[in-house]
Order: sequence, then C-alpha cells, then structure tokens
Amino acid sequence: MGSAVGRRLRDSGARVITTLKDRSAASVERVRHANLEVLDDDDLLVRECAFILSIVPPGQATVVAERFRGPLTRADVKPIFVECNAISPATVRLIADSLASTGCGFVDAGIIGRPPRPGEKGTHFYASGEQAHQLTNRLARLGLEIAVVDGGIGAASALKMSYAGLTKGLIALGAAMIGAASRAGVASALREELARSQPRLLAMLETRVPAMYPKAYRWVCEMEQIAEFIDGAENGGEMYAGAGRFYEQLAADWEQDRDTAQSLAALSSFLRVHRVR
Repeated sequence: MGSAVGRRLRDSGARVITTLKDRSAASVERVRHANLEVLDDDDLLVRECAFILSIVPPGQATVVAERFRGPLTRADVKPIFVECNAISPATVRLIADSLASTGCGFVDAGIIGRPPRPGEKGTHFYASGEQAHQLTNRLARLGLEIAVVDGGIGAASALKMSYAGLTKGLIALGAAMIGAASRAGVASALREELARSQPRLLAMLETRVPAMYPKAYRWVCEMEQIAEFIDGAENGGEMYAGAGRFYEQLAADWEQDRDTAQSLAALSSFLRVHRVR
C-alpha cells in the first residue's frame, strides 16, 4: 500500500521520499519499482517533507511514530504526521499524544480499498482531526481520494476498524468453515448449496480467501486492534481476538509449506470442486 500510494502521488507531480532503513528486500523492490526517492537520514527526511504518511503493518505503527519523534522535535519547520495504519482509535490517540510535544500537526487517517493502480480509482482515505482539511486541500489534487470524517482524532480509525471487521472478519469465517467442511467431507455439498442460495457470498470467498494467505500475517495485529476497538467480550471482542489467532495459524501454514499445509489443502479441495463443476 505504501509504495502504491507513493507512486500515485509521484505520478501526480509530488516529490515522494521514503526510507528503507530496516526494511525487507521485498520493500526495497517495491520502492524501486515505484521509482520513489530514498533518504535513510530521518532528520533530513523530516526537514524535506510537508507530510509524513505512516503506512506500515499495524504492529509497526507505534514503532514508526516513536522513531520519528526525535527528528520531529528537532525540525524547525514541522511536517504533518498522518497516521494511516489499521489501528484502533485508542492506539491512534496514544500516538497523537506521544507526538504532541514535538509540535507537529497530526491527522488520523484510514485507508479503505486495495493499493491504487495506474489509471484506476477506488482507494479512499478517510481523515479526521483538526488538520484533516490539510489533506483535502493539498493531497486530494495529487491523485488521492480523501474524505473528512467528523469526530476528531480516532474517528477515521473507527471507520477503518468497522469496515475491516466486516470484510476481513467474513474472510476469516469463510476460511474457517471451508476448512471445517473439508475435514467433514462435505466441501462439495457446501459449495453446491452456496452456488444455489448464496452466489454472491461464494464469489466473494472464491476471490478473497485465496488472496488472503500471503497477507494473513499482516492481519493478526489488525484483528487484535479491532478487538480493542470493540471493547469487551460482551460486544464481540473475543471473536476478533480469535480471528487474530486463526490468521496467525494460517500465516504459519503459508510460511511452513505452501503446497501441503492443511488449511491450504482444504481450500484447494473446495475450489477444485468448483472448477470440476
């Protein structure tokens, strides 16, 4: 998402700078492909930027904010820090509080949609906080679709949590029940019934469950953040904590053996029934 957003901004005429310090080889390749400028001096990067968009796996959001707290404090001209990660409103407010002493501006943002592709729309930024209008005034004309959400810091993240809880929660349910049906020997019957009575649900599962596996590791912390957002077992929080553990296992399956892992074999069996019929 980060490299794709950077490319969209660069293609629209913005200067886009990123850092590759402590990043993976895959991140390096994505940045190279997006043709982004790299600066691995955090103080220099902060001085050169009007906005810092933090777009990383949810578990790294507080780490990134803490990393830039010193450079933001030392900068004479402060950029606006835009927290774009899939984290709970409470976590966003903790990050905002931790950066308040730096004197930088702060915007809470939630990204909904797949990474932007050249010539396509569909990636939406929802922003909240007193300075959210800065994004619509200055970045919306650079190819990003941005809408302001009322409610202050935390509102945009609440929207993101609600949306992700539905979409990624349904994917978890689908993967779990496909696996259960396969183990019980009724995958064919389940697929047949879904095709008859829930064709839209079946189409969603066919597309989104297979695409989930290589991303499951990123969704573990996101489910934990959704559980925190829901706030309490009586409100459904334990359900999302369980989804986090489930995604953790799926991610381990993916890394351990992509061809023979039990969860993948169950999915393959389910989809193979679909192809034959």
